[in-house]
Amino acid sequence: MPDPIDLYYWPTPNGWKISIALEEMELPYNVHLVNIGKGEQFTPEFLAISPNNRMPAIVDPEGPDGAPVSIFESGAILQYLARKTGKFCGPTQRDRIAVDQWLMWQMGGLGPMAGQAHHFLAYAPTMDPPNDLPYAKDRYRNEVSRLYRVLDTQLKDNEFVAGDFYSIADMAIFPWASLWEKQEQDLSEKPNLQRWLDTVAARPAVDKGRNLHIDLRNSGPRSKESQKMLFGQKG
Repeated sequence: MPDPIDLYYWPTPNGWKISIALEEMELPYNVHLVNIGKGEQFTPEFLAISPNNRMPAIVDPEGPDGAPVSIFESGAILQYLARKTGKFCGPTQRDRIAVDQWLMWQMGGLGPMAGQAHHFLAYAPTMDPPNDLPYAKDRYRNEVSRLYRVLDTQLKDNEFVAGDFYSIADMAIFPWASLWEKQEQDLSEKPNLQRWLDTVAARPAVDKGRNLHIDLRNSGPRSKESQKMLFGQKG
């Protein structure tokens, strides 16, 4: 049994990517909660692991050559874990290229755009003072819809995102896509995306990883101090 990986985590879509991956890969891990609403991502101890003050991050005590390694950025963590285990990165070189493409699509497209949609649709109107900005809401709602059309088209002829195999690309995309209602999306004309969401959600490791400390997830109004920690400029 390998030594447990230290997972620095909070129950958000980016955090779920790694908890799902660790469950899918059957890797032992210890959870270190990073309460982003209280500013724990700015502590010197965490910044030594994740200098961009974002979770998730991991420390693998059995890294390359047996030496410990710390990794930040969820996409980089997924690639590392896939290489470490030889799982979920695609069976052939062409498959691995497809996995990397869709992983980058999530990292550079769906994640940031859905994150902005969440912010302007759900958080900004409840801030103190409220920031209800119709242009921003339309901008990000529409861009997320476009990205889901791209994904629905890809899934028309593929069981999973990168082909007929489940991969870290699915693990990266699912946490954000599973929140489509919060992004004010309509999946009635995206049947392939709906089918894929149901398929991935039914995986036991996905269910376990997505529900890790789910009781700590806060969907209500945020205090001014929490808003400052999450959305303000610091540093």
